[in-house]
Amino acid sequence: MEVILLKKVPNLGALGEKVSVRPGYGRNYLIPGGYAASATEANLKAFEERRAELEREAEAAVARAEEDKLRLDDLAVSIARKSGDEGRLFGSVGTGDIAAAAREVGLVIEKHQVRLPSGPLRTVGHYEIAIHLHADVVGTLKVEVVPES
Repeated sequence: MEVILLKKVPNLGALGEKVSVRPGYGRNYLIPGGYAASATEANLKAFEERRAELEREAEAAVARAEEDKLRLDDLAVSIARKSGDEGRLFGSVGTGDIAAAAREVGLVIEKHQVRLPSGPLRTVGHYEIAIHLHADVVGTLKVEVVPES
């Protein structure tokens, strides 16, 4: 299936590229999510008419993400959890917990933007967590997991 990308999609392509994808990926994810449109003649013509508008929107999204990254780099959040004597948590701190802690200090991020490549945090300590703000912008949030008193 041929589609025209309306937004930059990681590991697929940039705005305006015509790419070939599997039909299910195109029909079920890219097109309903507003990331792409079918590569028909009518859609190609409509895209070319809207290209300047879409490029401005993409630049504005990157600029907002860069501003959020600057705010994010200055932030540090603390999350209190019950833990044992050796610092192991009774449970874990996941992406939802980190997103909620960031919301408490005024930064709006969603849990799907939080990247924990090693899985949830299971010990007390200081961590630097990658926050995926945009396809081109990744910020770092300082998270301190402290024992609950």
